[in-house]
Amino acid sequence: MANFVDRVVLHLRAGNGGHGVASVHREKFKPLGGPDGGNGGRGGDIILRVDPQVTTLVDYHHGPHRTAPNGKPGEGGERHGAQGEDLVLPVPSGTVVTTRAGEVLADLVGDGTEYVVARGGRGGLGNKALASTRRKAPGFALLGEPGEEVEVLLELKTLADVALIGFPSAGKSSLVSVMSAAKPKIADYPFTTLVPNLGVVTAGGHRFTMADVPGLIPGASEGKGLGLQFLRHVERCHVLVHVIDCATLEPGRDPLTDLEVIEHELAEYVPHGQLGGIPLAERVRVVVLNKADVPEARELAEMVRPDLQEQGYEVHIVSAVAHQGLKELGYALAAHVRKAREEQIVIEPARVIVRPQAIDDQGFRVVRENTSDGEVFRVVGDRPTRWVRQTDFANDEAVGYLADRLNRLGVEDELLKAGAVAGSTVLIGPEDDAVVFDWEPTMAGGAELLGSRGSDLRLDERTRPTRAEKREAFHDKMTAAERARQEMAAERRAGKWTEPE
Repeated sequence: MANFVDRVVLHLRAGNGGHGVASVHREKFKPLGGPDGGNGGRGGDIILRVDPQVTTLVDYHHGPHRTAPNGKPGEGGERHGAQGEDLVLPVPSGTVVTTRAGEVLADLVGDGTEYVVARGGRGGLGNKALASTRRKAPGFALLGEPGEEVEVLLELKTLADVALIGFPSAGKSSLVSVMSAAKPKIADYPFTTLVPNLGVVTAGGHRFTMADVPGLIPGASEGKGLGLQFLRHVERCHVLVHVIDCATLEPGRDPLTDLEVIEHELAEYVPHGQLGGIPLAERVRVVVLNKADVPEARELAEMVRPDLQEQGYEVHIVSAVAHQGLKELGYALAAHVRKAREEQIVIEPARVIVRPQAIDDQGFRVVRENTSDGEVFRVVGDRPTRWVRQTDFANDEAVGYLADRLNRLGVEDELLKAGAVAGSTVLIGPEDDAVVFDWEPTMAGGAELLGSRGSDLRLDERTRPTRAEKREAFHDKMTAAERARQEMAAERRAGKWTEPE
């Protein structure tokens, strides 16, 4: 149990997508076989999956950095790169995945439940996939996208029907050991229990799980002692059982005071709203006056029992050592658990709502910013950012292809509307890793008359002329030649070609 870990921070990086390749098919008697570069493979995802054989997060405590395999690059001959294998991380049932800021990403409950916490990057397209009727011989390929890098917090919240709560050394572990087959560590010093102990109890034909969680002290809701580590494991339990030590010799301690202190801590702790939990103070609570085998403790328990019942509590006087009152307690808890299960709200899976993208939605926006280096224009959008990441800036043709894509998307028009001029600084991408351009508006310079970028006129299909077309072209040629000879003869007779005396 010393290796029990219920809270870890994971640093995850999904696999990068493989690069596409620019290749030309080469075969005997086919010098211009066309592009045949394959696409790169997708990078591997990182998936958290509930495994019933896993009960702790200790593996991730010792190895918090995990990386998924990358996708393989494409090859010539239209061979696509292999996809990176997904990395599956097994976690216990009851694991909550949150960001470092506290936003809940997933609540993993139930065997086989999984959540894709980091997605692998897309593979880049090869020049075969980039070829079209207008771009028949691309001399470039797209790069693979990098995989997502995330930092998440895993918290294990115990899944149990009944939680035994109380001050340290109140006898909670002893109750679990005698009412179930669990064998927790038991000693006569405070904070013997450092981790939750689960036991299965059978009573009246019903089975339920009982959790002995770490002890409480005043200020636990603020993090004192085991504090939030304790309250986190109580959050999912249906029934809360106050185990009160009636034989304690500590000054200032008595059953009514102990109960009041613990109730205050329960009221101060607020369960996470996104997990569907109700406040702890509103759950079914049962008071167990323990250690009744001691005569003085038995007398004290009988004395305070009417006062607790007047406050609305169900009270049981038991002795874990002498096995007194345990059978009645088991039947009572089974009844409470059965009722809580019947009243539990079943959360239906959310319906998938499809919202079609608007026809005029360009998928990006241009933000004008004033920085210490002067005025800049930032292009924010998934598509422009992805296109920039996939561009090989060492290839002029690839850069030109990027410019064409951005222009067709309408980025240039939006820059003009935002007030950008020639030479303005344009940033595309996230703030910490943006690509910087010195913007120059697109101008037609006549190069487009030579053919579109990535085209080769030698690959254009040309039809052979018919015999009639050849005869017509020959007669036209002979007629033009005869007309030229007649014009030359007329000029000679007119004396235009005679030398002056």
